[in-house]
Parts: sequence; C-alpha cells; structure tokens
Amino acid sequence: MYPHSKQKKTPVTLLALSIALALQAGAAAAQDAGAAATELDTVTVTGYRASVEKALDIKRGEAGMVDAVVAEDIGKFPDSNLAESLQRIPGVVITRDGGEGRQITVRGLGPDFTRVRINGMEALSTVGSSDGQGGTNRSRGFDFNVFASDLFSQLMARKTASADVEEGSLGATVDLRTARPFDYDGFTLVTNVQTAYNDASQAAMPRFAGLIANSWADGKVGALLSVAYSERETVEEGTGTVRWAGGTTNGGFNPNSAFKEALRSDVYAPRFPRYTLMEHDQKRLGVTGSLQLKPSDRTTFSLDALYSKIDAQRDEKYIEANGLSKSDALGKREILVNAGEVRNGALVYAQMDNVDIRAENRHDEWSTDFYQVSLDGEHRLSDSFTVSGRVGTSRSKHDNPVQATIMMDKLNVKGYSYDYRGDANKPVFNYGVSPTDPNGWTLSTIRLRQNYVTNEFNNGELDFSWVIGPSFTLSGGVQAKNYSFDSMERRRVGNETTVPNFSTGNKIVPADMTELASLGGLAGSPGTWVVPNFGAIANMFGVLNGEGIYALADYAASMRGVEEQDRSGWLMGKFSTEIGSIPVYGNLGVRHVRTKQTSSGIATASGTPVAATVTREYNDTLPSLNVVAELTPDFLLRFAAAKVMSRPGLGSLTPGVTVNVSGSAKTVSGGNPMLDPVRAKSYDLGLEWYFDEGAMLGATVFYKDIGSYIQSTKETRVYADSGLPASLLDNLNASPSDEFTFTVPVNTPGGKLQGVELNYVQPFTFLPGKWSNLGTQLNYTYVDSDIQYLLSSGATAQKAAMTGQSKNSWNATLFYEGERFSGRVSATNRNDYLIQVPGTEAGFNSDANGVHGQSGTTIVDASIHYRISDQLELSLEGANLTNEAQESWVANPSVSLPLEYSQTGRTYTLGLRYRF
Repeated sequence: MYPHSKQKKTPVTLLALSIALALQAGAAAAQDAGAAATELDTVTVTGYRASVEKALDIKRGEAGMVDAVVAEDIGKFPDSNLAESLQRIPGVVITRDGGEGRQITVRGLGPDFTRVRINGMEALSTVGSSDGQGGTNRSRGFDFNVFASDLFSQLMARKTASADVEEGSLGATVDLRTARPFDYDGFTLVTNVQTAYNDASQAAMPRFAGLIANSWADGKVGALLSVAYSERETVEEGTGTVRWAGGTTNGGFNPNSAFKEALRSDVYAPRFPRYTLMEHDQKRLGVTGSLQLKPSDRTTFSLDALYSKIDAQRDEKYIEANGLSKSDALGKREILVNAGEVRNGALVYAQMDNVDIRAENRHDEWSTDFYQVSLDGEHRLSDSFTVSGRVGTSRSKHDNPVQATIMMDKLNVKGYSYDYRGDANKPVFNYGVSPTDPNGWTLSTIRLRQNYVTNEFNNGELDFSWVIGPSFTLSGGVQAKNYSFDSMERRRVGNETTVPNFSTGNKIVPADMTELASLGGLAGSPGTWVVPNFGAIANMFGVLNGEGIYALADYAASMRGVEEQDRSGWLMGKFSTEIGSIPVYGNLGVRHVRTKQTSSGIATASGTPVAATVTREYNDTLPSLNVVAELTPDFLLRFAAAKVMSRPGLGSLTPGVTVNVSGSAKTVSGGNPMLDPVRAKSYDLGLEWYFDEGAMLGATVFYKDIGSYIQSTKETRVYADSGLPASLLDNLNASPSDEFTFTVPVNTPGGKLQGVELNYVQPFTFLPGKWSNLGTQLNYTYVDSDIQYLLSSGATAQKAAMTGQSKNSWNATLFYEGERFSGRVSATNRNDYLIQVPGTEAGFNSDANGVHGQSGTTIVDASIHYRISDQLELSLEGANLTNEAQESWVANPSVSLPLEYSQTGRTYTLGLRYRF
C-alpha cells in the first residue's frame, strides 16, 4: 500500500450543502406547481449550431478582438477538456500531457503570457508531470486539465487589451464562466452519464455530470449546484534519447574503440536510448455552486464557488543504456565502440562492449486541490450611474507526496547495440542480454522526492459606470490584488545509492521482485523488458515510510516563493459617434498599476547556502484603444492599440540556485529577482463580414513590438567550473567533475511578432432539404516572430522564432444539426515549433545554430448525437482518431535527431443525457 494525502474540506463544501438544501425545497415547490422544463435563455444554447451562433453574437458585440466558445447545452461543451475546447478559437494552440490538453499558446505567445480569470477573478492552477514534460509546474502557466469542461458555460479569449481588464497578458486574457441560477427560467435539472474507452490502455472509464438550478420569490432568489466526476486511465508508449552528445563528452569513449569516428567531438550519440512506458490513472471531481439575490431591479448580488480536485498516479518504466551518460571512470570511458555508422554527424548505429544497462520503475502520486469563492455586487444608484464590486479568494494546492524511483543495473554488458537507421522514432536495441531475464540485476538506486506548490490570489475591486450622454459613458475603478507562490521540495537525507541488501545478504534483486513492462500499441524492439517491482520492493523495505535510510528533509535549494502586491486604477471612456455616415464606437482608457514584488530563496554567499529575500517595485502605465467602424450594418472594421505587460516567470525570480540530479538529468537552475517584465506595444486591424444569420467571414492582422523579453538560456558545463560550492551536491549521487545543464534567466532586447488570422463560419442553409442542416467552421493563423536570443554571459546567440510558436495553425469543423440527429468532425493542426533556443549540447548550442523543437500535430475528433426524445439524448464521441504522436527533436542546420516520441491511443465515449 502507498500512502495517500487525506482529503480536506473547504469552504466550498459548506456552500454546496446549503445550496443543495435550498434546491431541494425549490424543486418540491416547482413540482407542486406543475412547472415544466423551460427554454434556455441566451447564456446557454441548444445544439452545436446555436452554440456557434451565440459565440458569433459575443464576438460581434465586443469592442475588442474577442472570440468565444459557448456550451451547446447545459454543461455540454464541444470537448471534454477546456484546453481542447479553446483550441477551436483562431490563434489558440495547445500542448498535451498524457494525451490530454493541458496548456495554451495564443498567437505564438506561450502559457506564461496568458492570464486566466474564473468568473471575473484571476486564478492559477498547476499540476505535476513527468520529467520529460517539465515535472511539477512552478510557472505562471495555467493547467486547464484540473477542471472538467462540464462545469463551465462559456469560454472567452480577449486578444486585445482594454483598461477595464487587469494587466498581465501579452497573448490573451481567458475568461472562464460557470453557470448561475438566473441563467435559467425556473427549475432545471440535467444529468449526463458516460463511459469512455481508450484503445491503448484498454480501460473503461466512467464520467458523470449533473446540474440542478432553481429560482423563486418571483425570480429574486436563485441557487445552482453542479457536479462533475470522471476517471481517466491512459497509457503513453514511446521512445527517448534525452539528448545527443559528442564523442568526447562525459570523459569520452574508450580510446581503444575500433570504430574511431565515435571518438570525435562532432559525432553525436544518444545519451539515454530507450523505450518508454507511462501508465496514467486520474480521478477528477468538480463542484460549482452559485447563490444569486436580486432584491430590486437596481441591485444584484452573486456568490459563486468552484472546487476541483484531481488525484493522479503515474508509473514510468524504462530500460536504457545509462552508461552512455556516466561521467566517472566506470561509465562512458569504459565503453568500446566496435562498429557503427555516422550520418550527418550522428552515430545512428553502434555496436558496443562494456555498456552499463539500467531498468527503472518510477511511481508518482500527486493531487491538486483548487477552490475559489467570489462575491459580486452591482447597484444602479440612478438611471445613469452604477457601482459594482467584487471580492474573492482562490487557491491551488499541488501535493506530490510520492515521487519515488527504484533502479537496478547490469554492468559492463557485452554486445550492446542501438540502431536509428530505420524509423528514428522506433529504434532497434540489442542489450547483449535478454531484456526479459529477471536474473542478475543489482539494486543500485532508490530516489525519493516530494514536491509541494501553492498559488493563492486575494482580490478586491470597486468600479463605477456613469452614462454621461447617449454617446458617451465614463467608467473607472480601483483594484487590489495579492498573489503568493510557495514551492518546496523534500529529498532523501542520505545518498540515493545507499540501498539495502535482500534476504540473500546482497543487492542482487530476486526474480520475484521484478515484473515485465510491455508495449501494446507501439511495436518496440524490444517490446517487453524487465523492471523492478516497485510495490514489492517498497513494501519490503518500507521505502515510503520516511524513516531510517529513507528519511526525508527539506531541500534548501528548492525552498522558494514569490509575493506580489498589485495596486491598480483605471479610467475608460466608451463612445459612439459617426464619421460621415459611418457609425463608430469603442473605448479609450488607461490603466496604471504598481507591483511590489518580494522573492525568497536560497543564494550562495562565500560558498555557503543562505536564505535570501529580495524586494523590488515597478510601475506600468498602460493606455489602450479599441475602435469599431460599421462600414455597413453587417461589415465591421476593427482597430486596437495598447501597451501591455507580462510579469516575469515565477521560476526566474528566485534569488539563488537549484541543483537537481534525477537519473540522467543533472541540472542547475538559477534565478534573477531583478528581471523586468516583458513589455510590448500591440496593434490589431480586422475586418468582419456577417453576411448571413450565424455566418461570418473575417480577417485580422496583428503586430506586437516586444521591447523586452525573458529567456532561460541553457548550456552544458562541468559543475566545478561554475563557481558553486561542491557542498550543494551532497547526497545527490553526483561529483563536481560531472557535466550539468545550467539554466539562467536573462532579459533580452525582445523583437517583433506579427501574424494574420482568417475565420470563416457558415451554416449551409442555402442547400436543399436535409443538406441545409450542414455547416462549417474554418480558421487559419499565421504567426512570425524574430527574437534575439542571448547566452547566459550576455553575449548574443542566434535569432529565431519565439519558443512555443507554430508559424501555421488551422482548425476545420464540419457539423450537422438535424431535428433528431447531429454530429461533427473536427481537425486541429499546428506545425513545428521551438521549445528551446539555443540547444544544450555542443554541436546543438548557439555556436552551431542549434535548437530543440516539437513536431506539429493534426488531431481529428468526431461526435454524433441522437435525440431519443426532448429529454433524452444518446451520444458517441471519438478523440484523437488517428492516434497522433507527440514528437520532439534536436537540430542544427545539418541534422535533426529524435528526443522524445510517444503515443496515447484513441478514446471513444458513449453517453446518455437526460434533461428535465
């Protein structure tokens, strides 16, 4: 048995209970009155076509550049994942983790440049992941997979700035809206029961969502409660190399090797060639509650609460040639390269002796608890003057109490070979021994980690709106926002290579303490290998009890935090006029914000790690303009201009360094609490033609002059050359002579970003008969940027596109909405993008114009729905129907080599939906 964190009650629980009691009473009254199900109002709509039309109405009615996704029906989004729903918006692309949408990039600007508000209040949720996906999220990037899409009724992406929307975004401000009782007429009840099947994990997974809402006292009081629960079990299968390194790194290959080309510094071999198997198991619960009060036509209060919890377990199973990356005298220096083949500087095939082989089994347990409570109020003092306010708090708490890896080795194996000459993402390995033989493995390492991250917001704002005349409204307000980020890590007190003996008196792993790991959907060579049985070994030795040689202590270098106190005020005029015969409307305003930032962490003073706190303050004045000209009643010309800013990434602000050794990954991360925000000037020009009911053809050009940028540069060097004390390596199974990857954030001069969005939406009502039930959504985005990258020394590196930016992306949906039958097929594409500039290793660093990148993807989804009656609907959905792979690579102008490759399979979902 593995220990689990105990579930804690939150204030949302109490609110949910009170709402449930109120709804029960209201439902009984509604039944006594014989109330029937009512039509939905304009907040939620029925059917995919109506959803598209509502989204167009929102877009058309805004002064700025805004796109929206609206629920097809109560608690029914086009996709089961929020990020995957947002990617239907022009300019939005996503990254996936374990096959599920996790973070978004908007117009080439990554997750750190996008702010997310829930019911009008900024929030941040984070989760954990594998090392290859960045591990525990300690950034400002919002992890959308914390929430079920069933909890929300509307998503909006605000791509241009206005004074009434708080600062902090270069890409977009994303607004997530949960349902409220006044959205519906009287008593409303909806349930949706589904079961999903993934063909990679071959597992059935339940999903449930339900909503109940009611209002009484002549519509003056309302209450709503919604619940969503789902389980997700997936398998991620693939291959990896970690990186490619020259023949002289880590001490170089044995000089007696027969294949001499492998000894050259400009011939690159994989550091950790391996097949990978990751098993994901997640349970997600979400609850929303809302109480609304309207004592008069002039006054409205809304109390909203959201709670979400995701519990996850992940098991990672590998077999690898770790000797290729070992620096000591018993590592790479022992390896004899007997034969090989070099293509474009890469050692794509090698046959070797004296290679160390490792099999490992990593087990993670983590959870994220998120809650938010907010109170909104609005009062119209007169027909022309309105005051409104909001107070609220949110917290995301990520706990990773179990992150443990058990490793076993076979040393100096003869006859090892790897072969990347065929499909580079599906190499052929010969380990020189049978990979399924459980005998002769030596227990070598037991690694223990714990990670904890908390993000908290406390917000308060007070606003006014004054209608001065029929063509001008003055609005303004003040806001106080306190944000805190806390991160900590715990590690083994003793050395990770301190491992116990088995009952045999030695460290040879008994055969019954091993298990087989097998690929299912991916044809691996080999496809099955032996790994330590994590549960058996952990239970035998009490690995997770935190006692004796497994005792844990706070890891000082990872104790860090950031606090921000943001105080802002804004003033904005909304105007409408005519230029000649052309109606023109929009807003012009300015927002001023003062940010007081306090960063804490561990710095190195005279070779001794000491706690450090750095405080700074900066101010930003941010003017904005949004103008719409109605060239004709259905043809709009839009223009927007603004100064915008985005605060530095949280990991960049730490006043110290973090040293980490995780298997092959040896890293040193440094911070810079004096980093300036990323600041830019932004311009948009768009044309929109609403040529028919529910139809639109649009084009937008956008340009951002990014005056400053923040880059985390990476380079590989020997630890002893860094000037850091060797004491930071205590108990880390590393020595000062080892090569580490150093990461340091610096401000760069920035650069230009520009692009085009094209958008076409049309129901085919012009077609005869049932063909008129068809419709389409098409959009395309082109983004280009040119950023001057710097080395950690401050010297210029190459110019390249922004990391995370796909130059081309598109979405295409064909939908059908009939009286009984409806369906859609959607394809979403983004092309290749960079994930690191410059690359890490010599040969792929700035001198070689090297980069790390991610291959583009095309994801195809489909769904069909059949209305059995007005209350009952049957659905069948398919996600990732082509089993699209995720693939990363490292490249210079001469060669591109694989880093990570994985597939997660297709998912099919069968559902039954009931609406009272």
